[in-house]
Amino acid sequence: MSKKGSASRIEITGFNELFGMNDSMIEAGNVQEIMLDELFEFRDHPFRVRDDAKMQELTESIKEYGVLIPGIARIRAGGGYEIIAGHSRKEACRKAGLSSMPMFIRNMSDEEAIIVMVDSNIQREDILPSEKAKAYKMKYDAIKRQGAKGNSLKEMSKESGESAKQIQRYIWLGRLIDELLQMVDEKMLPFGQAVELSFLKKKEQEWVLKACEKYAEKITAGQASELKEKSQAGELVEAKVWEILAPENHNRNRRNITFQSKKIDEYFPEDYSEDAIRNVIFGLLDKWKAGQISEN
Repeated sequence: MSKKGSASRIEITGFNELFGMNDSMIEAGNVQEIMLDELFEFRDHPFRVRDDAKMQELTESIKEYGVLIPGIARIRAGGGYEIIAGHSRKEACRKAGLSSMPMFIRNMSDEEAIIVMVDSNIQREDILPSEKAKAYKMKYDAIKRQGAKGNSLKEMSKESGESAKQIQRYIWLGRLIDELLQMVDEKMLPFGQAVELSFLKKKEQEWVLKACEKYAEKITAGQASELKEKSQAGELVEAKVWEILAPENHNRNRRNITFQSKKIDEYFPEDYSEDAIRNVIFGLLDKWKAGQISEN
């Protein structure tokens, strides 16, 4: 469905509940003014701090009103504090000429800190696929380390509003080498094909990268599927990668399926966008593939 439809499924959580705080904790003085040079980036933080128009808006807001929502940090073993939420606010404070910012100082385990860090950032609209892949992987691993029972992916789906299957795809995507992940971010490597390539061994992915740089053509779904198949069969060697990705094989196994707009209009209201229609169709196909929908 559309972003609006997806967002409506999210189980909204209050600020205090999300970060494990109650009113008495806040009133007791848990917010402290911390010097910026004592605030350190979260280890392996997957979200980039962008110097863009939104950063400029945040900087101007802080200049005029100050930091309206404190960040969250925990005491750092090496001294100072590790930021859990508030990396962009720290940078905006620096740009605004401030030397400190308000922070909630919490005592959290590594797993608790990772979960809060991911949850406080994952709903941003400007997240790149590589950021989401790394973030979901970090949270999934943290939940597993906590010994949580039940289906972690379903719980993550309930919290984020994103399907468990799509979260799983992002986690798989995180197995790609950085160069291929960057290609996904830059829309040079389609998401579906990237997920297929995530099943290749690191060396095999490096061969694919070299071929992509040489041929400068997007990998088709058929090529990605064939690469995965050969890899899992133990038959993928570098020469085979070059053969599969050669320009003359660009349309290999490619399916060209079209639908008449008149037929599509029978199922969808006029105000549905093409993206919304596509999301519904592929969502149903996912359920069919998983055996939730009978062919009869």
